[in-house]
Amino acid sequence: MSLVRIITAEEARATILRRVPWEDQEMPARVLEGIERIFGERIAPAQAVERILRDVRRNGDAALHAWSARIDGAPPGELEIPPEMWRAAYAGLPGEQQAALDLAAERIAAFHRKQPVDSWVDSGPDGTLGQLIRPIDRAGVYVPGGTAPLPSSLLMACIPARVAGVRQVIVCTPPGKGGRVPGLILAAAYRAGADRLFALGGAQAIGAMAYGTETVPAVDKIVGAGGLFITLAKRQVIGSVGIDGFYGPTETLVIADDSANPAWAAADLLAQAEHDVLASPILLTPSRRLAERVAVETARQLEGLSRAEIAAASLAGRGGIVLTADLAEAIDLANAYAPEHLCLLVADPWSLVGQVRNAGGIFVGEYSFEVLGDYVAGPSHVMPTEGSARYAGPLSVADFVKRVSLVAINAGAGARLAAQAAVLARGEGLTAHAAAADLRRGGLA
Repeated sequence: MSLVRIITAEEARATILRRVPWEDQEMPARVLEGIERIFGERIAPAQAVERILRDVRRNGDAALHAWSARIDGAPPGELEIPPEMWRAAYAGLPGEQQAALDLAAERIAAFHRKQPVDSWVDSGPDGTLGQLIRPIDRAGVYVPGGTAPLPSSLLMACIPARVAGVRQVIVCTPPGKGGRVPGLILAAAYRAGADRLFALGGAQAIGAMAYGTETVPAVDKIVGAGGLFITLAKRQVIGSVGIDGFYGPTETLVIADDSANPAWAAADLLAQAEHDVLASPILLTPSRRLAERVAVETARQLEGLSRAEIAAASLAGRGGIVLTADLAEAIDLANAYAPEHLCLLVADPWSLVGQVRNAGGIFVGEYSFEVLGDYVAGPSHVMPTEGSARYAGPLSVADFVKRVSLVAINAGAGARLAAQAAVLARGEGLTAHAAAADLRRGGLA
């Protein structure tokens, strides 16, 4: 039996391409077993997150230490990692790692500096109107860790915040093996210009940044990718804090035709599958020949992967190869699914770009492979998932600023416009509003 299933478009619409809210999905056994191990009972992921957030809100640092020990096996100790350790980690990197980190940081900064977020002021006979752009004061960046620490995610979220002019950027990331944050993440925090760094992961980290504790300051907005529990936690703290969007678990849709290299297509699917058992690696193709060759290549390449078990579970549970009637149907399916990543491995990819309406990012051609987007292309790899690419885009400088409307109407225009304002106010039954406008009308006399 093939590792990855080949199914029809109709089957795909009813299964792997059908969007189901996380609360209504059947969770993999390993996820439920993990919850049962930690909580002593098999409860829904959203319930588990709610309990953690409530505890953090009520008990602050004590709750953070308790949940970090229970979930991550973190030893007792300080949550915050001092900046001198970041500098030492960066200085101690092997030359090629430091060069790669520098290249990624430079390209990410250069891309985000081109994003327009300018203030404007327009003066005329009635006075002045405008829009002022102000950076938020404090941003909280969540960086996934645990079994696969992601320093690239730190760069992809922290650098746009710095470009935007955020006053303070704090980072939370779970401790790795031995209760320590990996050196490459410490080095990335230094290179990205973070202000504070905490060895803190999971829903407890989201709670700490949302509500604040004795050690972790409350932030104005939480950004960054994460798995199921981070996404659920971000949903539950909205209102107490701003969030960027829902970014995880990861998903990749590959559209390919007969011209595609099956080994490369398989590698692209596996690159996403190894992230998480809940990742969605999906290939759409009108070519049965390519579909069968990719299925064979996927099984062959899986054998050499360090995270083969995770990748296999992802492919079996949420992945697949979908046979479409043609490329037009593949594009229709992609637009309906609104994937985080859409990869065009076809003979003429630019002919399809204009037809794509919904995607976090479009990767054009076989050499614009999605892994480049993960690390060094330039745009942030923090991208919308769960179909939110229908209305949202990747993390950007705009996520770290707010718009402030500027209204400076002169006396003559204010008195003149007051008449219409008063009419509308009375129509709404708001007599105090109307009175405030009428007083300005009298002021002109």
